[in-house]
Amino acid sequence: MSRDIQITFDARDPRALSTFWRDVLGYVHPGPPGVDLPAGADPLAAWDEFLAGLGVPPEQRNTRSAIEDPDGKGPRVFFQQVPEDKVAKNRVHLDVRAAPGLQGDERMAALETECERLVALGAARVRRFEPAPPMESGFIVMTDPEGNEFCLD
Repeated sequence: MSRDIQITFDARDPRALSTFWRDVLGYVHPGPPGVDLPAGADPLAAWDEFLAGLGVPPEQRNTRSAIEDPDGKGPRVFFQQVPEDKVAKNRVHLDVRAAPGLQGDERMAALETECERLVALGAARVRRFEPAPPMESGFIVMTDPEGNEFCLD
């Protein structure tokens, strides 16, 4: 039997990091439990209001955040605040499939276009790996705003 998974990131700033990954993956921030958000409402503002209503002090309202696939297919991604900075290479990273079905120059051009978009969102480009058939189709290594490594694949 298969299992659903949630991916969890340790973060200095859960809200900012979740917003970055929301935009990378095309995910959404869910609203607070029991709150029906009208179309176009800001779920993060709704969370602030919800947490204030529970008496959570402002300095504790950015300890957690989450994003979800709006189609319900991908895993939920959870962000939790930790006191320490990232100090070493992450042992697990995400491969963001930005050029499915493409090969060669067309694939690398699509990856470069996505790389530019993500750099504008706060990512950093680390290194490009060229296609080396038959085993390697090419990818770009990047880091998110908190230094977590991921690949455009």
